[in-house]
Amino acid sequence: MIKVMLKDGSIKEVESGKTVFEVAKEISEGLARNASCATIDGNVVDLRYELNKDCKLEIHTFESDLEGKKAYWHTTSHIMAQAVKRINPNARLAIGPAIDEGFYYDFDVEKPFTDEDKAKIEEEMKKIIKEDLPIERFTLPRDEAIKLMKEKNEPYKVELIEDLEDGEEISFYKQGEFVDLCAGPHLMSTGKVKAIKILNNSGAYWRGSEKNKMLQRVYAISFPKASQVDEYMAILEDRKERDHRKIGKDLKLFMTHPLVGAGLPMYLPSGATIRRVLERYIQDKELALGYEHVYTPSLATVDLYKTSGHWDHYKEDMFPMMKMDNEELVLRPMNCPHHMLIYKSEMRSYRDLPIKIGELAHDFRYENSGAVCGLERVRQMCQNDAHLFVRPDQIKEEVGKVINLIFEVYIKDFGFSIDSFKFRLSLRDKENKEKYIDNDEMWETAENQLREILKELKIDFYEAKGEAAFYGPKIDIQIQTVLGHDVTIPTCQLDFALPERFELNYIGEDGAEHRPVVIHRAILGTSDRFISFLIEETKGNLPFWLCPKQVKILPIADRHIEYAKSIQEKLLKQGLRVEIDSRSEKIGYKIREATMQKIPYMLIVGDKEVQEESVGVRSREKGDMGSISVEEFIEKIK
Repeated sequence: MIKVMLKDGSIKEVESGKTVFEVAKEISEGLARNASCATIDGNVVDLRYELNKDCKLEIHTFESDLEGKKAYWHTTSHIMAQAVKRINPNARLAIGPAIDEGFYYDFDVEKPFTDEDKAKIEEEMKKIIKEDLPIERFTLPRDEAIKLMKEKNEPYKVELIEDLEDGEEISFYKQGEFVDLCAGPHLMSTGKVKAIKILNNSGAYWRGSEKNKMLQRVYAISFPKASQVDEYMAILEDRKERDHRKIGKDLKLFMTHPLVGAGLPMYLPSGATIRRVLERYIQDKELALGYEHVYTPSLATVDLYKTSGHWDHYKEDMFPMMKMDNEELVLRPMNCPHHMLIYKSEMRSYRDLPIKIGELAHDFRYENSGAVCGLERVRQMCQNDAHLFVRPDQIKEEVGKVINLIFEVYIKDFGFSIDSFKFRLSLRDKENKEKYIDNDEMWETAENQLREILKELKIDFYEAKGEAAFYGPKIDIQIQTVLGHDVTIPTCQLDFALPERFELNYIGEDGAEHRPVVIHRAILGTSDRFISFLIEETKGNLPFWLCPKQVKILPIADRHIEYAKSIQEKLLKQGLRVEIDSRSEKIGYKIREATMQKIPYMLIVGDKEVQEESVGVRSREKGDMGSISVEEFIEKIK
């Protein structure tokens, strides 16, 4: 007998050699019926996995967590691949992973899939599910695995096998006539999948490289209940309405143009107003906390980035080097090195620290054209960046202040829910010596300090190996957007490396030179990404103080325009952003248009309002609020 510790901490004794599925059945028939996969001692495994030693076991279901969903969706991706092969035996299979929502499969086919093709695939998938084919796992030696895939004329699978390291286990899954190279895990049979929906398709380069062939990627999703498909489709419709790219176009906030280039949006007057007000807001916050703002150039020599380490560790994400006279210049991907030199420009005392240098910095990242997305992922960005130069004894206090500022901005000022935040402690991968600066002592010190700070602040967090910056660990605040994207916006990073590389010093109380520590932090992340996030969260109904047009005055007839102008003048003196709709249109049309533009307040003026020196007020949230005097309206706005 072996001892198995379950998720609740209880110990269950089972016979050695029993599968996870059999153990699940012993626990309860319902658990076995709904089980998707399991985690044993931290490793995700198949339900067919045999238990042969004492271990920790957690059984996942579709409803319990993402691991359970991914096994369910991965199984459905094989069902889709099998359906495509039945309809088109000449289709060649590439990859078909589960993703955070559903799955996709890449196919090499002669022409893109049409709506008619997708309907046929969906019908064939339903047949395969109804057949309830048992799913079997088997392994083969490398040579036999390659031979099998060559026999089935699957060149992409052959390439994947050839790329595997010698000695690595090569596993396959079989359901009926269909066999696919796969590490798993998978459900026990195709009949376990209940409801499916093909969503869309697009082109995708093999292995994400433009040098390779363009494949056809089909996205789909599956659920244990048909009603869940309907619910998900309703969510997708809501996301379409919230997509910042659509709202940005409707409200004329920003635009893109192929002559300018992918990932290079242009802010239109209304979008520029939002960005200007937002950037002033965060700068004022920082000034009140003792930050000093600077401007630094968007170009720098290659030597600067060789000194910082970015050239060795970040070169692939930088734009190509440009030669000018006797200099080699690059567009900067971040402005940390510039701030290091500003700190170094004069002698510093322990009494001066912390020194907080902030900047709204224009940085450039060499994003793949397929990865750019509206304002969320761009090639030129404006970072709300700052670097805090601190003594070692100040680290805990200053990191705490950064986290408090994040809470103040996101929760107090913008009203977002703390439940939408996940704190991630981003650590290095010790095995990846090329990606990170090689200094074990530095890494252990920095990682332990951030871990202790999060615990002392009683903040729930999870750790992510391999997500650190090349120079140090990070506290990343991961936010799930309404479009389902998991993005990092605010971040706080601890850095012992760059002060060493730039030989930064301060004179300590003992009169000797000491090395400062740098805290890198971004509260809004980039202006671009924060605006995209804000637009989607609010559906474009921005907070009053951030709206590009706060008030629109709607005269009923031409004879009321002069009175409208007098009101506009009064409101402009109060610092409000006001516009008059003086077009010869019916008032109902003007109201509808202003409502579509998400204007917070509309002031309607006609004969009665002119006579009474009042305005008819309509609110974006409350609708018709009746007539009040101009002065009373101004007081309410204040």
